[in-house]
Amino acid sequence: VHVTYRFEEQQILKFAVYDADTTNLRLEEQDFLGYCETTLGQIVSSGSLTMPLLGMSWSKGQLTVVAEELPVCRDEVLLQFRGQNLDRKDWFGTSDPFLELHKVMENGEYYIVHRTEVIKWTLKPNWKPFVIPVRSLCGGDMERSIKVICYDWNRSGNHSLIGEFYVTLNELSKGPGPDTVYQCIHPKKQKNKSTYKDSGEIILVHYEFRKVYSFLEYIMGGMQLHCTIAIDFTASNGDPNTFNSLHHVGGPLPNQYEQVLMAVGEIIQDYDSDKMFPVLGFGARLPPDGRVSHEFFVNMHPQNPYCNGVTGVVEAYKSCIRRIQLFGPTNFSPVINHVAKFAETYQDGSQYFILLIITDGVITDLPQTKQAIVRASTLPMSIIIVGVGNADFEAMDVLDGDVVPLSYKGVRAQRDIVQFVPFRNFQNLHNVNAAKALLAREVLAEIPEQIVGYMKSRNIKPKPPSSETFLQREHVLFYQQMSNCRFFNFTIFNISEMFFCPNFQIPFCFSYINFIG
Repeated sequence: VHVTYRFEEQQILKFAVYDADTTNLRLEEQDFLGYCETTLGQIVSSGSLTMPLLGMSWSKGQLTVVAEELPVCRDEVLLQFRGQNLDRKDWFGTSDPFLELHKVMENGEYYIVHRTEVIKWTLKPNWKPFVIPVRSLCGGDMERSIKVICYDWNRSGNHSLIGEFYVTLNELSKGPGPDTVYQCIHPKKQKNKSTYKDSGEIILVHYEFRKVYSFLEYIMGGMQLHCTIAIDFTASNGDPNTFNSLHHVGGPLPNQYEQVLMAVGEIIQDYDSDKMFPVLGFGARLPPDGRVSHEFFVNMHPQNPYCNGVTGVVEAYKSCIRRIQLFGPTNFSPVINHVAKFAETYQDGSQYFILLIITDGVITDLPQTKQAIVRASTLPMSIIIVGVGNADFEAMDVLDGDVVPLSYKGVRAQRDIVQFVPFRNFQNLHNVNAAKALLAREVLAEIPEQIVGYMKSRNIKPKPPSSETFLQREHVLFYQQMSNCRFFNFTIFNISEMFFCPNFQIPFCFSYINFIG
């Protein structure tokens, strides 16, 4: 079954199992054996997921579902070229050369995929190295033709052709050397002048193939996601005992904090093996002495601060509201530094940390928060900020860094790790579930790219999946079950994704043997 995977969505899958007694596969004519339900995220994070079949009181069967990512070319190449003895195109005996790389399309036409910078007043340019996806350059086909055109830049935009040549990525992969020096040919000059040789040479200076891994490869290689939640308990949320408070609980609908917790938590928990979430609070007076804290555990158990699943998180939040006094100010840096301490100890790619901050107001420790984010940008960590209510969130856009990269005292963040989303953009009073889905899609969409970006910056490769594959386990189980049936002489062939015993025509998959002949 082919399914489009989306990390930011909770993709619920239901499997129904039938005993096919006839060649007519109309379901109403088959015997129903049971069903199971899960999410695609749980299957992906487990590699293979075994579930009991439900729906029949006598059923004791199990269904094992295996996830496998279809191969897609994500790799990149770093290329650098220089030119020598290029034709003079300008009045002063020089040129302003630049290169264009064109990919050949299925219809035979060429489409530009990269343009180098212009180097002015030279006949021997040395262009900067550039990185381009293999898929963009040649569709993953190492033998597909690539057209390289050298132009002389003109202010009018009507650039003058110096020459061109054709090459394949397979040829470029030989690296710099005599085989990667290309004559730059002007077709009209070659056709009209018998003495024409070339219009200069383009020389490969550097070639580097870069393997690019996917988010799924890291997840299926065992990388664990850890989500910490931080909740704003400042007084600007309003008295929880009043209906217009953002922290009012017990109304006909979940409040905005509850909706955000459920929307994000229901997806993240599929990638956390124990589904235990630490939940922090900030900006409140705590019992028994009323001291103000910007970093406390919402369940009030410092020795065991974890909440069991999304339900446990929501229950701890509701309980906390009744025990604390909302206060202030709105400081983010303590909770960011809290998670950063853990991320700092796991920089080998085995763990990645996500901090979800839910807040209603204007941040009061902006310089300290900038410093904390810049520091965290070097760590396996992402920060999601969801703004609830109708406050002015202009400062949050600064932290997001989508337009202007975030920096602190001249030090720029190494990666963009912050995603800010105002909940009001997705709030739907008539359909809470639709609002939750839209919010989760928006706040989580950048997480896979941020994770891959961190791994790529540290040159961390994903670990291979478990060496004992699902089919290997089934192979052993098959021998055991055949022996129990007192079959001892049989041959097994590997056909596609099943083992097949031709003597008895017994294909098997999942955790049982199905005799069909």
